[in-house]
Amino acid sequence: MPTVLRLNALRVVIYPADHRPAHVHIWGQGGEAVFILNCPDGPPELREVHGFTLRDVRRIETDLGPHIAALCREWSLIHGDF
Repeated sequence: MPTVLRLNALRVVIYPADHRPAHVHIWGQGGEAVFILNCPDGPPELREVHGFTLRDVRRIETDLGPHIAALCREWSLIHGDF
């Protein structure tokens, strides 16, 4: 599971054998969240969350925002189209 970005103690992962739409898994601090990227321009949209508080999710969403274009490029490299 390739880590494509780190947000402080969190890992942002794109699975090679995953499905569309383009999305990332956020792992760390005992939780996982999945955000749809809404490529190519965002904004990230929460799909599911386990173990993170609402405050954590809001912070992750805010922190992901500036990286959407790069994450969409990474998704494209791994999977092709969004």
